[in-house]
Amino acid sequence: MTPPAAEHVDAVVVGSGFGGAVSAFRLAEAGLRVVVLERGRAYPPGSFARTPHEMGRALWDPSEGLYGLFDVWTFNGFDSVVSSGLGGGSLIYANVLLRKEEKWFVKRERLPGGGYETWPVTRAELDPHYDAVERMLGATRYPLHAPAYAGTRKTLAMQVAAKDLGLAWELPPLAVSFSPGPQEPPGLGLPIKDPEYGNLHGRPRRTCRLCGECDIGCNDGAKNTLDHTYLSAARHAGADLRTHREVRELRLRDGGGYEVGYVEHDPASEGRRLGTGKLPLRRITCDLLILGAGTYGTVYLLLRNQGRLPGLNLERLGRRYSGNGDLLTFLLPRPAGGERMEASRGPVITSSMFVPDRLDRPDVQGRGFYVQDGGYPGFVDWLAESADVTRSLFRAGEFAVRAVVSRLLGTPDSSLSAELSRLIGQGTLSSGSLPLLGIGRDVPDGVMRLRGDRLNVDWTTRTSREYFARMRRTMRDLADHLEAGYVDNPIWFFRKIITVHPLGGAAIGHSREEGVCDPYNAVLGLPGLYVADGAAMPGPVGPNPSLTIAALADRMCTHLLERRPRRTRRSATRSAARLTPVEGSTP
Repeated sequence: MTPPAAEHVDAVVVGSGFGGAVSAFRLAEAGLRVVVLERGRAYPPGSFARTPHEMGRALWDPSEGLYGLFDVWTFNGFDSVVSSGLGGGSLIYANVLLRKEEKWFVKRERLPGGGYETWPVTRAELDPHYDAVERMLGATRYPLHAPAYAGTRKTLAMQVAAKDLGLAWELPPLAVSFSPGPQEPPGLGLPIKDPEYGNLHGRPRRTCRLCGECDIGCNDGAKNTLDHTYLSAARHAGADLRTHREVRELRLRDGGGYEVGYVEHDPASEGRRLGTGKLPLRRITCDLLILGAGTYGTVYLLLRNQGRLPGLNLERLGRRYSGNGDLLTFLLPRPAGGERMEASRGPVITSSMFVPDRLDRPDVQGRGFYVQDGGYPGFVDWLAESADVTRSLFRAGEFAVRAVVSRLLGTPDSSLSAELSRLIGQGTLSSGSLPLLGIGRDVPDGVMRLRGDRLNVDWTTRTSREYFARMRRTMRDLADHLEAGYVDNPIWFFRKIITVHPLGGAAIGHSREEGVCDPYNAVLGLPGLYVADGAAMPGPVGPNPSLTIAALADRMCTHLLERRPRRTRRSATRSAARLTPVEGSTP
């Protein structure tokens, strides 16, 4: 029997993060038939894990029966956390939408070990696309002085410290809804009005309640994540969003276009080990193939399928890896006291300090970076206090002794309020602690390769030693000013970091000597193939990279659509897309 012909569409988008979601919307809006293949599931408000039982399953490893949100990688020089779900990294990022500094679009900056970092695009070229993405994601600064949000201690502490240290400070634009709608006053937990393109989940959202849960998924829907914005708009325009589809094969077709092979995961298999390598491949063909599977996912697909993609620039594939200068440290309260930070109150990030680069000022030595306040969910406060074993045991012992003495003397106190207050403690550790997040211009000299059938990244902190030393000095100064103790992330003992911003591996460049893609994200030598995610970055973005990734994807789509005849959108397709629920989104 002749196998059925593969389904054919105008464009297949692999992944639904900042590059994939923007691409899906722009192409569908232009009338193209678009299919999005996302390996993870949809996460409507209220579906993110919170209990220990749920958190234990909120990891991604289908072979072990895990189909959750967090995909954790470990390499020799660093560990990394990325996302798996409809909306990609937007589901777990800290909402910050900062633009790359104008002077950080370097032209030919020499790198240790040879070669150059080169950005074939300018800030002026990217600004209109920054504007477009900010509008779509509802960028707004934290309303620090609005009555409902006033007095956020960590924000005020960072503001004062930055001023005293002579550092530029700002409330960065955030993709968070603090108000029910445009021009309406901010308020906690207010119903958010749906945009004209609707809400693909069909569930109500409410404004930010300052719960600090941004990085583990916002159950209120206050984050303007990609599923609530670009992907809802893409679906309204006719895009077909397919979850639980993991792409395995990419192939250039004779005569042009691409064939994509993918497997379909069954959520019913959760908790059971499964030989996912034996799952049957389904196939779809397309004229345009957009890779937005995240830096690791996209580079892995290109490396794994290089034999099926003749013309791929293997000399540059996998190079220019960067962790965007990520460094996580902590401020802890000193015995004598100090500022109360209350890191569990507010969005994860509310403020940002800028430390200039040698490119910014002639009197500066070293690479620039940002330091931002961190946050965490309220339940972490209880974990922190219970982890403070010495004080907890002392308070428990004191409580027991008071109870015994009271009974022996025959004068038991019927009110235990004061004793229970002492038992719980003053929460000094939790209220005075604050994670610090550093990001910036580390050295993009990492190399991504296959080791067997697994991805390996060769990158260490050694060539970025001066950068990290300067950042840690700034963080120590900040700690001293706030009368807090400074603590490195424990893995820094091994000179390792944790990055949530992996970049590079399929960099844009002016030519094959510089990158895998041209300045508009088109893969050189393979017409119709594009890289829309962080893999296309030729070096560190510096600030939080999500906005720049999305803006470059928007610019990419503008360029390719200008060179392609506009297709008349078919209303039947758009209506069908609205009526068919996205898997995992219905109540």
